[in-house]
Amino acid sequence: MEVKNRKAEHINIVKKGGVEYKETSGWFEYVYLIHQALPEIDLQDVDTTVNFLGFKLSAPFFIDSMTGGNEETKEINRNLATLAHELGIGMGVGSQRAAIEDPSLADTYSVVREVAPDIFIIGNLGAAQLLVYDVDKIKKAVEMVKANALAIHLNPLQEAVQPEGEPKFKGVLQKLSDLTKSINVPIIVKEVGSGISKEVAINLKLAGISAINVAGAGGTSWAKIEGERAKRAKKMENYNLAEVFGEWGIPTAVSIIEVRSVTDLPIIASGGIKNGLEVAKAIALGADAGAMAGSVLKELLKNGYEKAKEYLVNSINEYRLALFLTGSKNAQELKRKRKVLLGPLAEWARQVGYL
Repeated sequence: MEVKNRKAEHINIVKKGGVEYKETSGWFEYVYLIHQALPEIDLQDVDTTVNFLGFKLSAPFFIDSMTGGNEETKEINRNLATLAHELGIGMGVGSQRAAIEDPSLADTYSVVREVAPDIFIIGNLGAAQLLVYDVDKIKKAVEMVKANALAIHLNPLQEAVQPEGEPKFKGVLQKLSDLTKSINVPIIVKEVGSGISKEVAINLKLAGISAINVAGAGGTSWAKIEGERAKRAKKMENYNLAEVFGEWGIPTAVSIIEVRSVTDLPIIASGGIKNGLEVAKAIALGADAGAMAGSVLKELLKNGYEKAKEYLVNSINEYRLALFLTGSKNAQELKRKRKVLLGPLAEWARQVGYL
């Protein structure tokens, strides 16, 4: 019941707003793609399709992991999955811990596969659960949504400031390594908004995981969400921590550079991505797909299904136009195109050997 109620609180706080990063928008403002006045291609010939972990997507977009665990979130997941199905893109579900511990909640997640039988679905469990769940329990998360991959999310900041958090991460890397050998779907490791550093990326590659979702700073701040929960519960020690660390993390563009500088693993870019141009910038930096979470959820909750669909369609069209204007027929060509990095992003890129 505690986890179920927490899921509802999260959604209500996101609805209210005010829990986004303010000091960074992911640093995509420091990335400039080079306009080609003679693109030598026709817009209609731009191919937005990509292959991600062997699965063809109509565009390199995911609706990122968000929710599940109660009746309200069941309807949200139904709508998000229907959107992904209509547009031919991928989707991740929120942490499935609630349904593992209370099987009556499983349909709030499994609904995504019911309405979207053919999309790429990513299951989701927290790193903390790896330390207490056996392999059979972990496999239940995969089976629940017939997942094409399983995300293990890293959220040390969220766990540390959450009133009932479990900031226990000792031994997670070994558990990840063991899991890659005992489960038959790819493992994607993701942050929840504070980014992945190059040091962590190296360790994840050595552990045998299949892809990384950088989930950098720039979008929703889970520290701020948990801080709001702590304030309501009068847990002022947690609230004070959340206030100080609400802007903590590696900006998304930086995290892509950090990870790409040390590994060739597929990268999903998320964390404050708001439109198709930013997806294009992320791919130009070295990502393989972009993911949106809070922006899609807010559109859905505020304006309904059709407006959320319009938002995603516009984003895909923006991505297509960015390819055309850089003279790129597809994502692979975009990665090879010249781009300019400015300001602190350029300096950071030099320090990690990316430039």
